Amino acid sequence: MSVFESVEKGPAIEVFALNRAFLDDTATKKANLAIGAYRTNEGKPWVFPVVRKTEIKIASDDTINHEYLPVLGNDAFTKAAVGLLLGENSAAIAEKRAIGIQTLSGTGALRIGAQFLRVILDRRVAYYSNPTWENHHKVFLDAGFETLRSYRYWDQEKRKIDFEGLLADLEAAPEGAVIILHACAHNPTGYDPTQEQWKQIADVMERKKLYPFLDSAYQGFASGDPGKDAWAVRYFVDRGFELFVAQSFAKNFGLYCERVGNLTVVQRNAASSEAVASQFTLLVRGMYSNPPAFGSRIVATILNTPELRKEWMECIETMSGRIIKMRKALFERLTELQTPGTWDHIVSQIGMFSYTGLNEKQVRVLIDEFHIYLLKSGRINMCGLNENNVDYVAQAIHTAVTKA
Repeated sequence: MSVFESVEKGPAIEVFALNRAFLDDTATKKANLAIGAYRTNEGKPWVFPVVRKTEIKIASDDTINHEYLPVLGNDAFTKAAVGLLLGENSAAIAEKRAIGIQTLSGTGALRIGAQFLRVILDRRVAYYSNPTWENHHKVFLDAGFETLRSYRYWDQEKRKIDFEGLLADLEAAPEGAVIILHACAHNPTGYDPTQEQWKQIADVMERKKLYPFLDSAYQGFASGDPGKDAWAVRYFVDRGFELFVAQSFAKNFGLYCERVGNLTVVQRNAASSEAVASQFTLLVRGMYSNPPAFGSRIVATILNTPELRKEWMECIETMSGRIIKMRKALFERLTELQTPGTWDHIVSQIGMFSYTGLNEKQVRVLIDEFHIYLLKSGRINMCGLNENNVDYVAQAIHTAVTKA
């Protein structure tokens, strides 16, 4: 008898299962609004020209070898990542209270940060928004958190943030609880708190002594302005919070498969930096030993070279601009069709995703009858829309809403 005979098949990961179904679908008219990756107006993946240029530059540099990176990563990359997040004039950087740890993309930053909070700081309770990116629960559960709860976020009926419910749930959280916050372009709703609402969130968290863990997966990608997208993080730091921020460079550099990430750690004073870094070194050593080099070299080279950084800024402006254009186009088509319900939220949201408000029956109609693939929650990736398919998608949504 095999030791593996008792192993049960795990459930499919929805977004990847939908992507496979889309690829296998032979229909001439179809659309993939599920997978969270940028697509051009032709529906193709996009390698940033500045990234391609930098790849070639790195590959042709015969002084670069394939030796191990330090356990905590490429120093030029981590410093650039922390600087991008907090701003080059950040007091936390100047006072050496902020350190960076290279990770396996944003997911790895979340996991190593959660592991530190659980093992080193003995935190046992974490909260995430309802809804949130589905992996938040699994990452913190696997890190050993004993209690995982949600705070209210999305009001399905009003199609906006349930801000009163959010504050009430934070007020009810126990002291020391870890609160996972989306730094910008909330996934999946696309709705962010206003600056005034962020201040109220910080007020509650400061009074209740809650620990902020911000997930920054879309800096620059959301609005085209990295500083604007980092406003909430910088506000919390300026308020004096100690916190973690998980940074991903998958979306804003198009480096999905290179797994380039950083965990920014902000402390009250620099005296703890050496001890904190030493504990992260031990955690990383036991999990994956050290991070990969290539992607971090690309990001570090671009961020640390003014002319390349300027080209990168132009790329993220192109992406964010196309997303905004597609939001407007879908909204206008649905309005022209007089599709039942309100659709203002599509143009009020920001970033890659839109929580459309479509229910599961309507989603099923879109998939089964129109070959339009999206999550059962009604979340769509706006990058999957383009000038060639937006009319088709809008008409399909209209039919699904009036039919189901």
